[in-house]
Amino acid sequence: MSEKNPGSVEDRQADHGAGRDYSQVTTKVGYGPNSVTLRDNRTGAEAELPILSSSTGGFDVIDLGRLSGDFNRLKTLDPGYPHTASTVSNITYIDGEQGILQYRGYPIEQLAEQSTFMETAYLLREGELPTKDQLAVFEQEMADHANVPDDVVDVLYAMRNKHPMAMISAAVTALADEHPQSQVPPHHMIAKMPTIVANAFRISRGDDFMEPDKNRPYTERFLHMCFADDRGRYESNPVLTEAMDKIFILHADHEQNASTSTARTVVSTGADPVVAIASGINALWGPKHGGANQAVLLMLDEIGTVDRIPEFVARAKDKDDSFRLMGFGHRIYKNFDPRARIIKAHADEVLSSLHVQDEKLAIARELEQIALQDEYFIARKLYPNVDFYSGIILRAMNFPPNMFTPIFEQGRIAGQVAHMEEVVGKPDPITRPYQLYQGPKKRDFVPMERRDDEPGMTIVPDDHPELV
Repeated sequence: MSEKNPGSVEDRQADHGAGRDYSQVTTKVGYGPNSVTLRDNRTGAEAELPILSSSTGGFDVIDLGRLSGDFNRLKTLDPGYPHTASTVSNITYIDGEQGILQYRGYPIEQLAEQSTFMETAYLLREGELPTKDQLAVFEQEMADHANVPDDVVDVLYAMRNKHPMAMISAAVTALADEHPQSQVPPHHMIAKMPTIVANAFRISRGDDFMEPDKNRPYTERFLHMCFADDRGRYESNPVLTEAMDKIFILHADHEQNASTSTARTVVSTGADPVVAIASGINALWGPKHGGANQAVLLMLDEIGTVDRIPEFVARAKDKDDSFRLMGFGHRIYKNFDPRARIIKAHADEVLSSLHVQDEKLAIARELEQIALQDEYFIARKLYPNVDFYSGIILRAMNFPPNMFTPIFEQGRIAGQVAHMEEVVGKPDPITRPYQLYQGPKKRDFVPMERRDDEPGMTIVPDDHPELV
């Protein structure tokens, strides 16, 4: 509990050095050694805050929610939130230093090797792996709800000339409803997303809408809608289906990334979770986020031929050159991206199965070898990441670069749904961060006729449009 309140922060600052002693002012409740003491050196006031630990022994966090009294006038400034935990979650654990990724405690390596995307989606939602019967029921539910309403199909056709991510975002938004009793259950978005993503691909290339074949397994159903001819004929390739399923698993969740955090923020307002998912889709579209895999292929196009690789590697090493190798290194993983090791093996299988001869893929393989052997990349831990290898696979499967991020979203929908359900089930307040304002201080409105005489105001003449 707080001791006697010595006044506001402004009062303390005004009186500081005028004989008043705040060195004994504290906000302590006895957290013991699992705490940190915050001291305001302007006033001498102190606050004791608890340190909370991860269940896995990862980094600890300071619980700022326990700040009280005059310390409420202090906020933290953490642009991009690299040092901020915005919530408590039970879904995914990442240790970037050790290269660890776990869904509900299960290592990604084990899930990718032994599980399926349907099983992983169930795990992310429910917290436990399904029994055989539970999985069968879940898979049937996903098949039963794979269709989308006619107005969603109309949206896809209306936006056929837009980027597929814009088509998908609009189509998902069209599923939303302001009336809770009419809303699509969040987990049904796992069922509908393949139909939306695959048909965004079909319609954008001029083909007709394809209804989902409910007799096919989930991932094969997606590929069937992507590549079947107008009569529904499609020859399934087990190697490609397996590789796509692994891509979905590896992208299923990644903790509080930009798109997931965006979706959690939106659903915290009480909005339809489907609207929140659409918001997350828009965040995922950014080139610094889900668009990174598309950027890899655009980079390969820029390099052009294998013999130009040394030129571009030299440019990447030049700090004064704006060129950067895309698909190398990761903001979170300070070691090797654990997903990259898994997807690399499937990239090799896909290329071998399809007997692909592609200059861009040859460039990618050569870049990979350089990154794994060149001391410059090794010292900076710039290893190929999951975006690098998934881009190679998707290109080999004849997906154009503008479909890479939609396929990323197709996998991420499992995690987004799990996070939506986690937020809805919590009593947390609406997400609403503060800011540090450094704009003009209070000033009086200046009438139009006096603005050209006011200090700091510049009137741009009509004959100098370059100044506008």
